[in-house]
Amino acid sequence: MKKTALLHYLFAFTLLISFAACKKQADKKDNDEMSVHSDDQSQFSSEIDGIANDADLTIESSGSGVTGRFEGIQGTICDASVTLDLAANPRTITITYDGTVCPGAFHKRQGVVVISMAQGVLWKDAGAAVTVTFQNLKITRLRDNKSITINGAQTYTNVSGGLLVNLPNLNSITHAITSSGLSVTFDNNTQRTWQVAKQRVFTGNYLTNSAVVTTTGTHTDGNNTGIAEWGTNRFGGSFATAITEPLVIRQDCNFRLTSGRVKHTTSLVTATVTFGLNANGEPTTCPGLGTYYFKVIWTGPNGNSITVIRPY
Repeated sequence: MKKTALLHYLFAFTLLISFAACKKQADKKDNDEMSVHSDDQSQFSSEIDGIANDADLTIESSGSGVTGRFEGIQGTICDASVTLDLAANPRTITITYDGTVCPGAFHKRQGVVVISMAQGVLWKDAGAAVTVTFQNLKITRLRDNKSITINGAQTYTNVSGGLLVNLPNLNSITHAITSSGLSVTFDNNTQRTWQVAKQRVFTGNYLTNSAVVTTTGTHTDGNNTGIAEWGTNRFGGSFATAITEPLVIRQDCNFRLTSGRVKHTTSLVTATVTFGLNANGEPTTCPGLGTYYFKVIWTGPNGNSITVIRPY
């Protein structure tokens, strides 16, 4: 009888240990996937913003027929050549990225981006919109050679009107970025479709190195508001990323993401990601050309949580 009871006890104990081990492995798998997805989303979002910056530069340098102003060229893109066709309808600006690593850059870019604007539209006007089409744009992060390749189109809208060249004389300028489907190919060759809906507000004075870009999400799904990107992650799971604290990019920190918070939501877990941290997960001042970190706090379906800190 004692032997039977002991066997039952050992059997139950073994089941308990096996269940705990499986649960721990499942938690680790979910956490690892969420950490990778957080990094994917951060890279994708920042690179989309970078292309928007290049679009601003090339549009505002394209002459009065496009912008409605008469000033000259405002700057160049060091890793690309630019071709204009202002006679066609729509007018096009083609940016060809050649893989050059610019001084102080954190990435290299290869591929083509085409900006299209209908004849008669002036970018300085409120509501003016252009189509930005990505053609096999591969962006590789130099720190770890992690790459993403983007295809598809998005709409870039000058919501408030005004030109960034005149920002010192304006209170702010608001732009919107939307897409019903960008194809993203990750470095493990998985290909997914992501949608985008976000708003960028420019303030400050670039002449005094004090320009600031603040980004928020504009899509709503049920009770989930402030969504900036959503779709399917590289692991095949659906997700939505909401900006819960505005993402702030500062000119005096080499136009890097210096603060902000997002929430990733999937069918099983949620994760809060905080940016602008040091290696200990604490808020920090601009590291110059050094490394910023983000902190992911992953919460599982049973309320269990895991924290991971990674560079970006």
